[in-house]
Amino acid sequence: MQAQMLAPAAVLVAWSIVMMFWIMFTRFPAMAKLGSGVATAKPGGRGQDLEGVLPDKANWPAHNYAHLMEQPTVFYAAAIILAIMGATGFDVLLAWIYVAFRIVHSIWQATVNIVKIRFLLFFASSLALVVLAIRAVMATLFHDPGAI
Repeated sequence: MQAQMLAPAAVLVAWSIVMMFWIMFTRFPAMAKLGSGVATAKPGGRGQDLEGVLPDKANWPAHNYAHLMEQPTVFYAAAIILAIMGATGFDVLLAWIYVAFRIVHSIWQATVNIVKIRFLLFFASSLALVVLAIRAVMATLFHDPGAI
């Protein structure tokens, strides 16, 4: 069950890379329209410096990419813990639910970005993550090495 538990984490890693490219394909053309680009960016500039400069929609994928570097780190830890300790089918299902909601959240945030719906998607993924985290704690705290 190790591979099955790690597969959703691998998919979320791959999705994060998709979002990284999405940033390039939205921000770079928007920067070119303004007559500025990576080659002309001031030294020490950051992505946040483009807020209010580029159209909001050009920044939405970057906002989502930042989100994918935050909460999913907890997911990766829980997935690895459960894979090592012996994930169940329920754990794998929860992991896929989490990843599915995160991907839908990404697409929503990068395209439509109505906050009310985005929050519901975030909340649903967070519920799955909370249960996964609890199961990871239980798998470690209540592990009985003599039962193997």
